[in-house]
Formats: sequence, structure tokens, C-alpha cells
Amino acid sequence: MASKSSIDYEAIPVTALNCSFRKKLGLYLNPTNAVAADWRTVAEMMDFTYLEIKNFEKREYPFERVLTEWETRPEATVANLLSFLEKAERKDVISDLKDIIDDDCRKYLERQLRKPVQVPVVDSCGPRTQEREGITLCDDPQGLTPETFDAFICYCQNDFQFVHEMIKQLEQTEYNLKLCVFDRDVLPGTCVWTITSELIEKRCKRMVVVISDDYLDSDACDFQTKFALSLCPGARSKRLIPVVYKTMKRPFPSILRFLTICDYTRPCTQAWFWTRLAKALALP
Repeated sequence: MASKSSIDYEAIPVTALNCSFRKKLGLYLNPTNAVAADWRTVAEMMDFTYLEIKNFEKREYPFERVLTEWETRPEATVANLLSFLEKAERKDVISDLKDIIDDDCRKYLERQLRKPVQVPVVDSCGPRTQEREGITLCDDPQGLTPETFDAFICYCQNDFQFVHEMIKQLEQTEYNLKLCVFDRDVLPGTCVWTITSELIEKRCKRMVVVISDDYLDSDACDFQTKFALSLCPGARSKRLIPVVYKTMKRPFPSILRFLTICDYTRPCTQAWFWTRLAKALALP
């Protein structure tokens, strides 16, 4: 068991901190405080924009939402969270919650040590110990040669017209890329969440995320984006490519803000849009 003095907070993600800590931290930071920094100060340090913070204000428990959004970023470590609280001069929070933080960190480290090398996954669709057979139109029925793709396209139904244009520009031109479009390529009758995870992780080199106001309300898009982000912390493999094709009224999703965007809304760069996107998807 790790002792308090041996805990390396920099190596521990914020996701290691449990619900009880998050609720208590919110009790300190959510109320507007005239004499001490509240959640807005910490949110600014986490590099959230003014518009994002104004939207968080509409939530019943704003700091819990801030923490949930921030923890998807590569810099979201316990060490950085403690650093923000210290810079905000909320050492009272650190002092009062230090034992809970250390306990959560020790439990996280113990789970990491106990984690087996490989565990078969069991879900509502049955056990999964290897790639599923026959999940796309062109799969070998016996699973000998599973179909693979250059990119998985994450989109909501209201953006499907732009997905059609993407197919036309990237598949039916000299780029000759192969896109995984769920409504077109996946066989009906499969378990959506499990199959989507397998396609993103094992069958597709990259994922294109079509961002729009409607995307922000899609549970499926939210799941796909966060799952893909978990596979490439810090975007080291350039696995996620956000695409904006029309002007948005709502703030751009903060979990993707640190990634370079392919922006179709700027007339001056539209001529380069498809070439840039195709080159990114063609990388090894």
C-alpha cells in the first residue's frame, strides 16, 4: 500500500477522485464568495472561456460539471488540481480535503497494481474476448478478414447531409479513403455501444468528429468522442480530428478545444479544406 509521502500526484488522473470528494469540493467552491475565490476562478485557471463559464453558471452544481469537462484533458492530474486551488488561495480546501484526496489516490494506485494484463469483457451483448464477426457489410462472415477503415465518422442525424458530402469528397475522388459511416456500414441488430467501441478502437485508424449545435445534444456523439479521447491522451496519435462545417450558436466543446480544427465555415480556407482533411486521414 502506498504511503501518503510516496504519492506522486502528477501521475494520478483526476478521474481517480471519487464522488464523495467531488461533492465536498463543490460545497466549498460552488457558493459565490465575497472574500475567497470560488469555482469561477478555478475554471479560468483550467483555461475555460468566458462563454463556457457563463454556460456552467446555469448548472445546479457548476464546479462538478467543470471538473467533469476538464478531466478529459491530458493535463487533468491531481497535482494540477491542487496547484489551481493553491494559486486561488484556497489552501483551506486542500487542508480540509487532503485526507480524502490521499485515500482516493492510494485506492487508485492499488487498483492499478491489481489490474490483470488481460480481462475478457462481459456486457449485455455477451462476452467479448476477441473481435466480433460480421458487424459491417463487407466483413468476412467467418471473421477471417475483418473490415478496416481510415476513419470513423462521428456525427448526429441532423448533420447527415454534410456526411454525404464527406463521402463524395474523400471516398469518390483520388483520395480513395475508406470511411466508417454507422448508418451505411454497420449491420442492423448489433449492440450499438459495444460495436461502436470496437470499430473506433480496432477497425478505424482515426475518428472525424462533425461538430455542430446538434452534436452537443447527442448522447451517442458524446460517448464516441470521450471513448476516442481515452485511447489517445494528449492527442499524441492525432486520432481525433474535429470538423466544423457551419456556424455554431453554442460554445465549441471544451474537451476538443486543444485539438487543431478543420474549419469549413471560413470562405478563405475552404479551397484547402478537403486536402487538409484527406492528408490527415491518410497518415500511417
